[in-house]
Parts: sequence; C-alpha cells; structure tokens
Amino acid sequence: MSDRSHTHQLQVHPQLYDPTGKSLHHSTQKGPSTSQVLAVVTLLPVGGILLALSGLTLAGTVLGLALATPVFILFSPVLVPAAIAIGLAVMAFLASGAFGLTALSSLSWIVNVLRNATAAVPNQLEEAKKRMADLAGYTGQKTKDVGQTIQNKAQESGRTQAYEAGKT
Repeated sequence: MSDRSHTHQLQVHPQLYDPTGKSLHHSTQKGPSTSQVLAVVTLLPVGGILLALSGLTLAGTVLGLALATPVFILFSPVLVPAAIAIGLAVMAFLASGAFGLTALSSLSWIVNVLRNATAAVPNQLEEAKKRMADLAGYTGQKTKDVGQTIQNKAQESGRTQAYEAGKT
C-alpha cells in the first residue's frame, strides 16, 4: 500500500466565543445584552454631536483664516516687527528672571558658607590654642632636655680635664 492510505484528515469546526471565554453555541442569549443596547443608544448621539462640533470648528477656522489672511498681508510690515519686539521682550523678561534667581541662589550659597565658616572659627581657635599650648610644652621640655644634656657634657668635660690635669 502507498503512504496515502495512512494519512489522516483533520476537520476544523469554528466555534464562536464571547469575551468571557464561553462558547456562544452553548449560550442561551440570542442577541445583544441590555447594557450593550444602552451603550449604543447613548453613545451614538454623543458621537454624532461631537463630530458635528468638530466640523463646525474646522469650518470656522478655515473661514477665519480666509478673512484674516488679507489683513495679515496688509499689516505685515507692522505685525512682523511687532511680533519680533514682543518676542524679544518676553525673552528679556525670562532672562532677567533667570539672572535674578541665579543671583539669589548664589547669595544664599555665600551666606551659608559664611555661616558655616563663622560657626567653625571658635572651634578652630580653641583647637589652635590647644596645639600652640602642646607645642609650647613640647618645646619647653625639649629645651630643658637639651640644656640638661649640655650641662651633663660640660660637667663630664670638666671632670675629664681635671683628671688629665691631675695626671700630669
């Protein structure tokens, strides 16, 4: 026998499903639900009204542009410099605000640095006094030790000279 005799055929029967995942063949409902009918009845007029309003807005914009274009062309020698002047004035106002804000933040930073520096000065002075006192004490002790060493060497040198003078 040939390979064709052993082939299987698969038949697909489509089933309809609603969003809840239930098969519509087994559902008892035959038409749209009440909430679906109410949604269509309410949203259809609202959508129509909004579409009409957007059409009127478009028509008004086109009509206004058609009427205003000749006026813009006639007054463009005045309007263009006026628009440039207004733009520059707005930019200057914003720049002055930015510079003022920068100046205030800089002054605030300087005041904080000075506050921290003046708060740290008494502590630094006390620490410097302690270091100076420690250094003075250390220097005094070292001087005393060096003086003692010199005195000891002088006495030793004197004894050595006296001993050698007695020998001769």
